[in-house]
Amino acid sequence: MKIAVEGCMHGELDKVYDTMRRLEEAEGIKIDLLICCGDFQAVRNESDLHCVNVKPKYRTMNSFWKYYSGQAVAPYPTIFIGGNHEASNYLWELYYGGWAAPNIYFLGFAGVVKFGNIRIGGMSGIHKQNDYYSGHHERPPYSEGNKISVYHVRHYDVLKLMHVKEPLDIFISHDWPVGITEYGNWQKLIQEKRHFEEEVRTRTLGSQSAAKLLSKLKPPYWFSAHLHCKFPAIIQHGEDGPTTKFLACLLRRHFLQVLLSHLSRSFDPLQISLCYTFVLSKSCQSIFRNEELDIQNDRQWVRSKLNARGAKPFDFVQTAPPFNPSMPVDNPHIAGVNRNASSSQPAHPLNNDDIELPDEIEDDE
Repeated sequence: MKIAVEGCMHGELDKVYDTMRRLEEAEGIKIDLLICCGDFQAVRNESDLHCVNVKPKYRTMNSFWKYYSGQAVAPYPTIFIGGNHEASNYLWELYYGGWAAPNIYFLGFAGVVKFGNIRIGGMSGIHKQNDYYSGHHERPPYSEGNKISVYHVRHYDVLKLMHVKEPLDIFISHDWPVGITEYGNWQKLIQEKRHFEEEVRTRTLGSQSAAKLLSKLKPPYWFSAHLHCKFPAIIQHGEDGPTTKFLACLLRRHFLQVLLSHLSRSFDPLQISLCYTFVLSKSCQSIFRNEELDIQNDRQWVRSKLNARGAKPFDFVQTAPPFNPSMPVDNPHIAGVNRNASSSQPAHPLNNDDIELPDEIEDDE
């Protein structure tokens, strides 16, 4: 199986997909999956554009809206996480993960999916310690401050991923794990990015929460983006432990094609992995009380919900009108919170009454 890994997409889906097609023709290969490590910018319309934390001069619709509206269809299964330049109002609708457009899947604020026999985990956002224990309190229309804090990683989401028991093949984050530069050519990095030097030397470049997950999950592959530069590293977990191949990817068309020869090319449609969905249960409040939970009852409960639902596919659902280039809107109305059926009821395997949203859970710390 061949997987293309993209750094920061910034909404330029047309350009990336076109480049992948040309690569296939030039190399005589077939790419099976595209993974994007954040700053995907799933902007559906002008209202979404005003929820993206960018300067006004950088507010451009780009091409995601075509795939959301049905004008175009993603030619490759695409999985992405959120970064720090996103239509956060739309991603919040898909907090638990879901279809952002046909054949384009958002992994959620923290999630695991299975693509064929590949298990892919990911965490959206970037780390800011001041908001780490805040809970998800932001709601559209956002203040300027909330437009920034909404994409900051929360303790609650990290703890969910810390409880993943089954091995992962790939993990993706927007931030680099802090300390990752110690495992690669950091001297070359600071030659190219002089302003990184102090953070590299003081071990403050990157995310503490991502580093914690790297140490716990130990996936064979970890991909990040955010800093718009390429940086490879190999992490040895203990003297005789497994290794993780890390790569920070460039942006837009400068993606990396990765060959994972031990992974099957015969696969079913994207499936939500049971190893993650337990966190949606009613008992998720206890995750703050004890980091070592007995989750067997939760897993059994989720399994019963999935079995009762049957093998019906998870459907993409439009919740806002797509951009119309023939009728642009200068002063768009910013809508409040929508509940998205592909991430909640009725299409989600867990009924809405069974789900507690993360702003309803208080952190004792």
